[in-house]
Amino acid sequence: MSMLTPPGMGGKYRITGDKYPRMRRGRPRGRIVLAAVASLAVIGLIGWGSLQLFHVFTGGDKARAAGPAPCAKRASASPAAARTTSGKLPAPAQIKVNVLNATPRGGLAKKTADELKKRGFTIGDVGNASKAYDKKVKGVGILLGAKTAAQAALPVLGTQLADAERKTDGRAAPAEVDLIIGTKFTALTAKPSADKALATLSRPKPSPSATPACT
Repeated sequence: MSMLTPPGMGGKYRITGDKYPRMRRGRPRGRIVLAAVASLAVIGLIGWGSLQLFHVFTGGDKARAAGPAPCAKRASASPAAARTTSGKLPAPAQIKVNVLNATPRGGLAKKTADELKKRGFTIGDVGNASKAYDKKVKGVGILLGAKTAAQAALPVLGTQLADAERKTDGRAAPAEVDLIIGTKFTALTAKPSADKALATLSRPKPSPSATPACT
């Protein structure tokens, strides 16, 4: 048996000559996978480009560039507008103030009335408070007037005694109010602060602002 005869052939088959068949090396599996991925990427790019061309020719880009449709707007009053008084406020000279002392300390009513007069208010009665309020006002004071004064004369007078309580009664005259001095009263609000508060109160208020109603 020749040494070139493959084992197991029992010498039946012989290889002759000096040329032998060559074994072809198998193709690496990694290259096949890489080629498949590259093909998918190319197909994806072609599809994306086609979609972009479709949007260009159908106007999709214009609609996107225009942005979302504006939201419906809903008018809402600002907090400052919610606190505003209705109509034009009266000037201090148009308000008649009755200064009444509900404390055991003497002279407070006249002293307070003189100061209010200097600040432009018209002064009415000056004296002691009625039994309903005498020695029963625990705070700095009470501002009392008609229901129609709640949004007019009382806020204006309130700038002169910032911490005073405001009440209404059944009187008819909206421009006549009472300032009832309480036990914690020491003095009216300092004039610079009172003037600033009055100017702020009299300033025209902003109109209700519109806010988006989108959810």
